[in-house]
Formats: sequence, structure tokens, C-alpha cells
Amino acid sequence: MPESNRTPPHTPPPAQFALWNLGFRPFFLLAGLLAAIAMPYWIAQFSGLLRSISFLPGSLWHAHEMIFGYAFAVIVGFLFTAVRNWTGQPTPSGRVLAGIAALWLAARLLALTPWGLPALVADILFAIAAATGIAIPLLAANNRRNYFFVLVILAFASANAAFYLGVMGILDIPLQRGLQLGLNLILFLMAVVGGRVIPMFTANGVPGCQPRRIPGIERTALAGLLLLIAADVSGMNAAVIAVVAGITACAHLGRLLLWQPWRTAHHPIVWILHASYAWIVVHLFLRALAMIDLVPLSAATHALTAGAIGGLTLGMMTRTARGHTGLPLQSGNLETAAFLLVQSGAIVRVFGPLLMPGWYLQTIMVSGALWTIAFALFTLKFWPILIHPRIDGRSG
Repeated sequence: MPESNRTPPHTPPPAQFALWNLGFRPFFLLAGLLAAIAMPYWIAQFSGLLRSISFLPGSLWHAHEMIFGYAFAVIVGFLFTAVRNWTGQPTPSGRVLAGIAALWLAARLLALTPWGLPALVADILFAIAAATGIAIPLLAANNRRNYFFVLVILAFASANAAFYLGVMGILDIPLQRGLQLGLNLILFLMAVVGGRVIPMFTANGVPGCQPRRIPGIERTALAGLLLLIAADVSGMNAAVIAVVAGITACAHLGRLLLWQPWRTAHHPIVWILHASYAWIVVHLFLRALAMIDLVPLSAATHALTAGAIGGLTLGMMTRTARGHTGLPLQSGNLETAAFLLVQSGAIVRVFGPLLMPGWYLQTIMVSGALWTIAFALFTLKFWPILIHPRIDGRSG
């Protein structure tokens, strides 16, 4: 995505309200709020301090809202912003954008109630609106390269619908399958977008760094993720999944090393993307080990969710919000602290239960607290930035 690297003048931002100007604004703000509020809410349930009335049992609510609530909001905010830049065509703004955000918010609130069907309707309408919001400009610009983003959003909506229908007993499928498909689709999107932007951001932001891409490794990395999606949907043999995950992990490790992550240490807004992408490698290796019963599957899952998704979304929200509001592409102290906290939380969540199984609840509480503080810092820092116009006077 084109961004501004110019240092803005030291003048206060205009006072106008700009939350509905472009998609990243409401959805990054809502995602940050949900991430900071939902985690302590779930930990209170998990530890027995709070009783839920949701149609989703505690752990299912937690998994669903992190995948189809938090992560999906970041994806939609990013795509509404990126597609406008890719096509030169408008994406939802103003009242239309506010209405789409209202559907997302309605689904999040309804997920806290006993009413599963209205929550399903709100979530699916949100996904359809999001897909339409990017399909129209992509079609108008004949931007065929990015048509698949529409298909991924619709596939995401299908996974969400299958999960809802399974919870309500209407569809007889393993609930984990819908969640896993959602996670796999997010993983694939992160790999595609990360492969496009991380090398570019690294070359632009780290003097002397020259990230490389080798077509064979690129194809293997993405094809392996598509095979994993197919394997999970079809319920393929665990040993086959282990082999596919292991080979795919090696491809992503090679991909990451070609980007020269060790040269980003003094550039937090860049290293957070590399460190978070490294969790994809960890996830795939742990997934392979989990398929042959050497580690719990939850370790692999949280390497993806707490590590890769948490870190990459936080890093991309920070960079996009700064770049599209006219701020310099350098993280301040609060952002850097948030990056360190989310990475530390992932380490505790993934490896704590493996190394200290007797302290399972404590590791969850510590990692949850680190995650909560990280996203609270992001939200506090970017709240005023996201609701005010660009400080350079440009639109967006």
C-alpha cells in the first residue's frame, strides 16, 4: 500500500470527525477495543470468576471472537483501505461504512447472548457487505490479480456459518473444523499479503537491506498452505497433514530468511512484522508435531493466534494507521512497548504450558494480561489519530 514517509509539520490535527473516511479507521479501532476487552472477559470466565449467558460456551466464544470478530475486522479494515489504493476506485465510506461497522458490532454483542440465530445473521451480512465493498472497485478496475480476496472473504463467511450452525445443532459437523478453516484462511491471507509487503517495507525502511524472493520457495510456501486447507476440510490422515505442515514450515523459514530479519533489530515497525511472521514457521512445525502426538495441538494453534495473528495485525494496523494519517513510519515508545508485550505474551502462551504444565492457568492469565495491555496501548495511542483527519490535509 502506498504510504507517506514525509515527516508532518508539528501542528495539531484538524478537529473534524473522520472515523468514517476510510475503512481502516473504524475497523482498526473496533478491533483494538475488542482485543483489549475480550481477553480479560474470557479469562474471567475460564477462571470461574464470571458466568456467561452466551449460546457459545466459554472456550468456543473466545476462539470464535478472536477469529471471526477481531481478526476479520482487521482484514476488512486493511482490504477496504488497500483496494482503494490498488484500484483508484472508492471503497465504503461515510454512512455505508458506518452501517457495515454496525453489523460487525451487532454480531459481537449478540454473541454474548443466548440468541445464536440473530448473531449468525448479523455476522454473515457483515461478511457479504465486506465482500461487496471490495468486489465493486476490483471489478470496476478489472483488477483480476486481487479477485481472490473476495473469494477468501466468502469462504471465511462459509466457515463462520458452518460453525454457527454446528453450535446450534442444525449442521452435524465437528465445531473445530469451522474454526480451523477460519484460522487456515487467515494464515493464507497473512502469507500472501506478508509476502507482498514485508520485503517491500524492509527494503524501504532498513538502509542497506535487500530482501530476496525465490519463485520456487514462494510457490511451495503458498501451495503448502492450500494443501493444509484441503487436508483439514477433507479430514485427511494425520500423518499426511504432519508431512505437509513440516514441508510448508521449511518453505516459510526459507522465505523469511531471504528477507534478512536480523537486519531489522533497530527498526521496531519492521521487526514486528518479521518476528510475527516467524510464528508462522513455529506454528507449522508445532502443527506437524501435534499430528504425531508429540505436542498438544493448542501449542500450534496459539503460535498462530497469539504469535502470528496478534503480532502481524498489530504491526500492520500501526503501520497502516500511521501511513494513512500522514504520520511518519516510525513507531513511538507506546507502539514499541505493545510490540514487545504481544510477542512476550505469545511466548508465554505457547511455551509456558509445555514447560510448566502444572501452571497452566497461571500461564494463560499472564499471557492474557500481556496481550490485553498491548492492545490497550494501541487503542489509547491511535484512538485520537483514527477519529481525526490526516494531519497533512489529504483525503483518507
